[in-house]
Parts: sequence; C-alpha cells; structure tokens
Amino acid sequence: MKRRHKRETEESFAQLRPYEKCAGHGPEALTDAELLAVLLRTGSRGESSVELAQRILANGQPPGLPGLLHYSLPQLMQLRGVGRVKGIEMLCAAEISKRIWRSLINVREQTFDRPDRISGYYMESMRHLEQEELHLMLLNGRCMLLRDLTLFRGTVSSSIASTREIFREALKGGAVSIVLVHNHPSGDPEPSEDDVALTEQVQEGAKLLDLCLMDHLIIGDQTYYSFKERGLIQ
Repeated sequence: MKRRHKRETEESFAQLRPYEKCAGHGPEALTDAELLAVLLRTGSRGESSVELAQRILANGQPPGLPGLLHYSLPQLMQLRGVGRVKGIEMLCAAEISKRIWRSLINVREQTFDRPDRISGYYMESMRHLEQEELHLMLLNGRCMLLRDLTLFRGTVSSSIASTREIFREALKGGAVSIVLVHNHPSGDPEPSEDDVALTEQVQEGAKLLDLCLMDHLIIGDQTYYSFKERGLIQ
C-alpha cells in the first residue's frame, strides 16, 4: 500500500511539472507534448501525462499538433489512456484553435470571389477528414460570407445531396450567391461523375431561382479543384 502511495505521489509530482514550468517561464517555454499534458492533467497506468501526450501526438495524422485537428472522438478513445472525457476535452481544444484561426483571417471582412480564398478558408479544417463533408457558403452581393453550413457528412453524391435543401438554406439565409465545398478523404481533388452531376444540378436550379452558383470546390491534401477555374461553371 505504501509503495503504491509512493508511486502515485511521484507520478502526481511529475505531472505537475508542465504547470510549474508554465508558471515560471510562460506557456511558450513548454514543448508541444507538455502543452497537451496540461490539458490531459493525468497520464495512464505506467506513463506520465507528458508521455501520454507524446504518444497521442505521434499517432496523429499528420504527427504533431496539426494532427489534433483531425482526430475523431472514436479515434481518440482507441488510444490507451484516453477516455471519453479526455477525448472530448481535446476535441474542444482543437475546435477552439480552428475558430481562432478563422477569426484571424477576418472572415467577416473577406470577399470570397476567388477559389484560392475559398480554399484557404477550408483547407486546414477539411484536408485530413476521413469522411466527406459538404459545406454551403452563403454570400451577399459583395461576396462576403453570411453563413457557412455543413449540409452533409458521408459520401457526397447527386442522389444524396438534396438540391432542395441547398436552395432552401440559400433563400432562408438571404444569399445572393452560393459556393459548394466538399473534401475527398483520399487527398485527390479530381471530381467524380457524381461531383460533376451535383454541380450541374445546382447550377441549373440556381438560375431558376435567380441565384448564382459562384463555384464548387473540392478540397484535397494541400490542393483543390475549382469547377469555375476549369470552366465548368459559367
């Protein structure tokens, strides 16, 4: 019993070190693993919080802090020492970083009239997703963002993605123009037949409703495909 208490005391002291280092030298003095260890607070059996953090970072895709942005809760919970609470805390920390990043690009003042600006807004949050997501950007008359909606998660196809839902959200949100954005988990943004069919359906429907389909972007791994750039959207 005494040996167990001694081990727990030593482990607790070791787990306080990132806090002490931060208090004495500031958060910028901490390594990536130590920063994550502060969020984790405790380690798992046989390893400190810093060691657990190192293992989480090493298993990320990509490894390191960027990988935290692309973990799902089930993936985190598959790691030894990570339960539901720790997993949710890390997901929330990742979401905070995404929102800070988006706020820094002055999204409310940015015009999304070029494919590179649209891809820049979505790239880091979508390029490592393991399933497809279809997003709808609602833009005003100056191509400024009104809303960013996630319409679908799964396999995006013209038969599943409802054009009715796309136009309902566009009209409800007062959009003048819209942009479709989805990702390819393979990292290759080349469009499928379903991607082309969906684009054609939305473009035809938008004309009937006096809306403009500005573009349809497919996000790959550090690359994108723009239907407008390829001349497939007029």
